[in-house]
Amino acid sequence: MSSLPNVHQAEPIPTDARVAIDALLQSGDLFRYTAPQDAPVTLLEQEFAELLGSRFALAVSSCSAALFLSLKALDLPRDARVLIPGFTFGAVPSAVVHADCIPVLCEVAENYRIDMADFEARLDGVQAVIISHMRGHTSDMDAIMALCNARDIPVIEDAAHSLGTTWHGRNLGTIGKIGCFSFQSYKMINAGEGGIMVTDDPDLIARAVIMSGAYEHNWKKHTVLHDAFARWQNKLPLYNQRMSNLAAAVIRPQLPELARRVRDGRANHDYVAARLNTSPWMLVPEKLAPEVRAPDSIQFNMVGMTGDQIRAFSDVSEAAGIKVQVFGLSTDNARAFWNWEFLPEKTDLPQTRAMLMKACDVRLPVQLSRADLDAVADILLAAAEQVMGETRAYGT
Repeated sequence: MSSLPNVHQAEPIPTDARVAIDALLQSGDLFRYTAPQDAPVTLLEQEFAELLGSRFALAVSSCSAALFLSLKALDLPRDARVLIPGFTFGAVPSAVVHADCIPVLCEVAENYRIDMADFEARLDGVQAVIISHMRGHTSDMDAIMALCNARDIPVIEDAAHSLGTTWHGRNLGTIGKIGCFSFQSYKMINAGEGGIMVTDDPDLIARAVIMSGAYEHNWKKHTVLHDAFARWQNKLPLYNQRMSNLAAAVIRPQLPELARRVRDGRANHDYVAARLNTSPWMLVPEKLAPEVRAPDSIQFNMVGMTGDQIRAFSDVSEAAGIKVQVFGLSTDNARAFWNWEFLPEKTDLPQTRAMLMKACDVRLPVQLSRADLDAVADILLAAAEQVMGETRAYGT
């Protein structure tokens, strides 16, 4: 077997970023609003909006900040009910709570997508929806938008894991009212931290810009129609969730690399998925037909294993050099809804709980070679065979 790959290592930051960072350090001009125009953050917003096909973009400190500002920009009343999937990262319900709203959870199926019957059943009384394309798995956006549009419920897309994914050829994050993306280290574009939101609504982006920390007349340095800003001058609180020029300088040179990273990430995922699906004890769910994915990790369900056997599989894999995260087998995993003890309302989701107890997650960085991918797949397949082989032996 070849040497084991580091599945947590990101690609090097492009040289162009290093040049831009050095220029910023020489100038000390790190605040996005110091320059009268063409600050790195401003240029990033323009370039990202063009890349996604949106009218407006606002770069902020994290995707969590983007989700929070999206809810505040919608001007929801206190205690508004916001429907989210039961399988998402803890930052999503946290953003809802931070925005003085109440998270309402719905079931997620074994393929990691929203259970549409349960989603529809919980829509009554809901005033906004956040769709988490969790780990890059797209739920049925046609059905979701039809249900929400019929009820005039705004949809926010949490596309933190889905930059570069399309649905019927349309970029995720541009289908709902607002789309939110992440530049955290384990995403397609890596700035360590950072986020961005996109929308076609000038009034929504104006409200978000001011609340993000465009105090006094700093909003004039945005390209949004200024009459939209004038309505909100001095009328909104400032949450100061801005992105710095330094982060934007790291991000911008990576945008031209996105198409290649998406292509390589998809090829990596599909190759490993085909190998894992040869095992009777592992299943990588199929994508939905309109979805063209941009994965940098792989998720699969353990089949025919008890909880103890799944734990043993995880232990054997880790001992061999590949860390497998089983979403439900942890007392502190931020993706298991029962660990969100801060929720104002508790909901039991038996279908989602059962899925999370057997759903596994392994990173597959886009730069891995075919030999690296084989090393990962070999370890996972061997671990399942070892655990279940021992089980068969004990039964004979």
